[in-house]
Amino acid sequence: MNQRERAVEAQDEVLFDVINGFGIITLNRPKALNAITHDMVRSMWHQLDAWVDDPAVRAVLIEGAGEKAFCAGGDVRALYESRVNNASDHQAFFIDEYRLDYLIHRYPKPYIALLDGIVMGGGMGVAQGAALRVVTDRTRLAMPETGIGLFPDVGASWFLGHLAPTLARYLGLSGVTITAADALYCGLADVWLEGDAPGQLREALRHFDWPAAAPVPARDATLGACRAGGMQGADRGGVAGGAGGLGDSDGACHAGGRAAASGSADLLERLRSVILPLGRTWTDAAPLARVRPTLDRHFSAIDVPGIVASLASDAQTPWAAETLALLLQRSPLSLCVTDRQLAKGRRLDLADAFRMELVLGYHAFASGDFVEGVRALLIDKDKQPRWRYATLAEVPRAQVEAFFVSPWPEGEHPLEALGDH
Repeated sequence: MNQRERAVEAQDEVLFDVINGFGIITLNRPKALNAITHDMVRSMWHQLDAWVDDPAVRAVLIEGAGEKAFCAGGDVRALYESRVNNASDHQAFFIDEYRLDYLIHRYPKPYIALLDGIVMGGGMGVAQGAALRVVTDRTRLAMPETGIGLFPDVGASWFLGHLAPTLARYLGLSGVTITAADALYCGLADVWLEGDAPGQLREALRHFDWPAAAPVPARDATLGACRAGGMQGADRGGVAGGAGGLGDSDGACHAGGRAAASGSADLLERLRSVILPLGRTWTDAAPLARVRPTLDRHFSAIDVPGIVASLASDAQTPWAAETLALLLQRSPLSLCVTDRQLAKGRRLDLADAFRMELVLGYHAFASGDFVEGVRALLIDKDKQPRWRYATLAEVPRAQVEAFFVSPWPEGEHPLEALGDH
């Protein structure tokens, strides 16, 4: 039995191991498509925090157990139950999840995400901060939150905000699922491993020839602030270990978000020299490339009603008709909030993006469409949501702007200490 098979049989929801200098994280809820629970968030945060100062861990690799998914998102049912029971568990979850995601973006050691299978929502949160985002033939990637009355979060204001604006709007508003080729094309992946290359990657990392050990990189101020925040309602005790497959490698060297020590940057380049030749870093066969002129024309409209009108005028073409159908299934309020969010996110740094998303999440749960969206999709499964506003024309601009008003007094935002703030 190999390590990944043992991971599936283990009981812990997330497994940690150290193999050949790699700290390995295995998301271990394969029957739930490795959806992330609050306990998993806490465990990952504590383990990554401990590995920062551990000289035995020189890089991190994260992957999912099973054959279907890296991570299909957060545990939406648990969040729904928290909201309908008037509890505050969902608020604590998002605070801790965003702290974890921020830590990954700023991690001082190379962090690699092997995105084999479904990658959605919260899975993108623990993936897009990676120094190397590795996709496979089975990768199916999406930010589908507008379909359940939410908005693209887990840092999407920042990582979608760094894509071409029309692509960001298309992905964030429609929630469309894309494959490895389109992930590379959009800039949401760094290398595509085809065929059995993911197995070759694991084998290469198990036998990776490390350079002479360098001093453990010092924590920068952003990690200090991250540590000061702690986790909501959790002690700082140890986390359960287990045998996992080769896991996460955190490298803070991607454009904009990550900040690595120079020694870590050199190590990342050495890892890249081993990993990138196993796959391709570009493709000229991305489906989105073929429709890009059409996509740009429609998603350049001034607002969401303009996008819908543009698509409707072109509905005789299959791509426009399919995209229009997707948008018309989404929460009108969520679409308008998301479009405003993406516009704002392009002007924010990473920490401010997470702070904005926590504000949006507060309002989405308090007065948005989340409860109804989850009811229709996952609880009653009638797939007939009765959105708060039936059409885009009914959504008041003042209601959209109210989503961006912090419910916390100045200086008391739960993520106030995040980053160099």
